[in-house]
Amino acid sequence: MGRLFGTDGVRGVANADLTAEMALGLSVAAAHVLAEAGTFEGHRATAVVGRDPRASGEFLEAAVVAGLASAGVDVLRVGVLPTPAVAYLTGALGADLGVMLSASHNAMPDNGIKFLARGGHKLDDELEERIESVYESHRHGEPWDRPTGSGVGRVREYLEGFDQYVAHLIGVLPNRLEGLKIVLDEAHGAAARVSPEAFTRAGAEVITIGASPDGLNINDGCGSTHLGLLKAAVVEHGADFGIAHDGDADRCLAVDHTGDEVDGDQIMAVLALAMRERSALRADTVVATVMSNLGFKLAMEREGLRLIQTAVGDRYVLEAMKEHGYALGGEQSGHVIILDHATTGDGTLTGLMLAARVAETGRSLRDLAGVMERLPQVLINVPDVDRTRVGSSGELAAAVAEAERELGATGRVLLRPSGTEPLVRVMVEAADIDQARSVAGRLADAVKSALG
Repeated sequence: MGRLFGTDGVRGVANADLTAEMALGLSVAAAHVLAEAGTFEGHRATAVVGRDPRASGEFLEAAVVAGLASAGVDVLRVGVLPTPAVAYLTGALGADLGVMLSASHNAMPDNGIKFLARGGHKLDDELEERIESVYESHRHGEPWDRPTGSGVGRVREYLEGFDQYVAHLIGVLPNRLEGLKIVLDEAHGAAARVSPEAFTRAGAEVITIGASPDGLNINDGCGSTHLGLLKAAVVEHGADFGIAHDGDADRCLAVDHTGDEVDGDQIMAVLALAMRERSALRADTVVATVMSNLGFKLAMEREGLRLIQTAVGDRYVLEAMKEHGYALGGEQSGHVIILDHATTGDGTLTGLMLAARVAETGRSLRDLAGVMERLPQVLINVPDVDRTRVGSSGELAAAVAEAERELGATGRVLLRPSGTEPLVRVMVEAADIDQARSVAGRLADAVKSALG
């Protein structure tokens, strides 16, 4: 079978790809693997388990809790909270393991399981591979070593986590938010209570949309993947700006007072300058992926800041940040990691820090985001091709070289095989949108010809 773990845990259609049996088995396997790795040595193991509001999260949470407890792990159920809240609580409570049930920005029928190591950090690839291997072995008949009597795990609710997490968010803000009117789109997701509470306690006047999760409406026409409602609400209410999260609230996108989008690259540009002023931007360096807009790179160069680019995926951004001690990184999609205060992308924290910068400077978000100019970017997915030959096709290399000569220093080409589908993503940036579309179209045809 193919690898279960992707770049962000195990995901699939709940009760079809991701079943209760799988959730239980992976949880038991995780407990056994971490025990073998010495994580639980010398003490009784504890796990923090949280979820987003998806209906399927109810039975999957029950399966995960049952699996962990049956393997001798005590479980603290924190309920519906954002992924970064579960990560924070895993560290703050000294837990050995964190588990988040969410499919992030995906549609409601999907769900996922993400395991977090001690401290709230993502598991290493090696541990994920070991968990998957152990899960497969036992799925095919190898017996578990099962504790009995007092050796089984105990389960209790831990509802104090909500206030602990909100207090953490407020505690790291550099200044208050009085005088700001902000619209928050919670995507009917995991931050529906947390985010409005945090912004309100920080002093902002808050208007919420997408904050009535019913288990079925998560990400449905709202949130960071559907900004139309937020744009309209910001203009309607005369707000200073708007913030949008995704289903598990590890992302943040924004909308300025005119209704224009402020993406993850622009948010990072604003925060980078703010952190440099506070001497919090270590080595004057920001980490982003190769998908970041060329305008972001040019802006950082102009401001005298260094940009390091990684493969696509917030886990690769985080790896580079941790390896070198950098403080700020993220993705155009709104995954922004502020490593001094979070171990993963945190949409609520990012939104609060952005709001703090607006309040501190007295400048509009539109003005602040103007530090970078987003160059037109065209993305075309080319399906039904051999993605494995992207780097070895001479015909394709020639087409890319020709495109790069045409674009010169004000444009960029990126061909990237999908990690999950038989397709190749063609991305072209240029100073002019018509040129970007033209070059992208020609490259897409070249991909079909060379790899089809």
